[in-house]
Amino acid sequence: MAPVKVKKICCIGAGYVGGPTCAVIALKCPHIQVTIVDLNQSRVDAWNSPDYKLPIYEPGLEEVVRQARGKNLFFSTDVDKGILEADLIFVSVNTPTKKTGVGAGFAADLNYVELATRRIAAVATSSKIVVEKSTVPCRTAESMRTILEANSKPNARFDILSNPEFLAEGTAIDDLFRPDRVLIGSLQTQEGIDACTSLAEVYANWVPRERVLTVGLWSSELSKLAANAMLAQRISSINALSAICEATGANIDEVAHAVGYDSRVGPKFLKASVGFGGSCFQKDILNLVYLSESLHLPEVAAYWRQVVEMNEYQKRRFAKKRIAVLGFAFKADTGDTRESASITLIRDFLSEKAHVNVYDPKVEGEQIWQDLAEAIPGTPLETIKKSVTIHNGALSACTGAEAIVIATEWKEFRDIDWQAVYDSMNKPAFVFDGRMLLDAKKLREIGFNVTVIGRGDRL
Repeated sequence: MAPVKVKKICCIGAGYVGGPTCAVIALKCPHIQVTIVDLNQSRVDAWNSPDYKLPIYEPGLEEVVRQARGKNLFFSTDVDKGILEADLIFVSVNTPTKKTGVGAGFAADLNYVELATRRIAAVATSSKIVVEKSTVPCRTAESMRTILEANSKPNARFDILSNPEFLAEGTAIDDLFRPDRVLIGSLQTQEGIDACTSLAEVYANWVPRERVLTVGLWSSELSKLAANAMLAQRISSINALSAICEATGANIDEVAHAVGYDSRVGPKFLKASVGFGGSCFQKDILNLVYLSESLHLPEVAAYWRQVVEMNEYQKRRFAKKRIAVLGFAFKADTGDTRESASITLIRDFLSEKAHVNVYDPKVEGEQIWQDLAEAIPGTPLETIKKSVTIHNGALSACTGAEAIVIATEWKEFRDIDWQAVYDSMNKPAFVFDGRMLLDAKKLREIGFNVTVIGRGDRL
């Protein structure tokens, strides 16, 4: 059986992974029809909006969609039609951490993956290549294969591949255009290897062959969790050192710079901050913790759990300082707020009876309210709104405040008229720079009391 020549792709899930990934595939493969399907009508409508007000903010994404939409890139709620017509189906649905049941707080909730898999089995009348694109625990592909084989029609057979994403929000389009690597895992049967070749040929339209890595199915699934866990480990390590720096008078910037010169370590992910956020790092580490415990490896589980505990400590440590929060996205150049440090900070400020002004250039107010309501489940949203005000500009958010917290490293915060901000604040005026973004010396000359995370200078 020769590899299938992919002519039509369906992606189930129009979120942060499926949307950008398949938009870029469509742009780079004009001979392939790409349809992204999602049951959320308002999300699909946003992808199809005439003014390109897309549901996701990612630099460069709008330009990609403008070039491909309506040509070979389509967004639809007709999931069944997408499944029926496709040669290859990406499953790119949400896999949040379970909130109830066995493994609650640690294991991934695979309900959406299972629903999508059952739908493929119910609808498909011909053979398909099914690709895990969501971040999933080890052996999820085995579960998917069991579901597909138990429910497939007589003329339909399925080959399962793992193709994890390694996108960083804020640079996702560039990551897709020029990936460090594309990882494809398959069963090491002839059918599995042929399916792997089919997907590799799609990426070969723009990715150098040597950057397309083909491995076993289980290695591919674990590699995604491992990559995120080791990146998060570096962040927690540098944040732990930042606490020592503040206590001793050392400067975390200087320490990180010196350590980063070691070729064995390198300079990336050595920037102290208020902690990591986003949809992946914490979820994937907790997934590793659960996996380790399931495999009766308690020491391994304890090791990875400490990375998360260190992150929570860093956020709590910073929350003691107060109360205009600049930035709500978990990092700059994205509108994504999943696991954002700002959510924890604001929750802790409110527990201290503070009033919080919030400004973020890309996060919609509706999203902020939703996140805060989830973070403080015992408090009605109307009560939260009495203590939190969302502003449409940084100066507005800072006016009348006693303190400012830089929680997201948006470039525009560096260029604020800080003299005007100082003049508008109650005195003494404090700035707590949780992203090491600002010129502390200049702010002190204006009159601010400045604390920069990981620096031990005392004023």
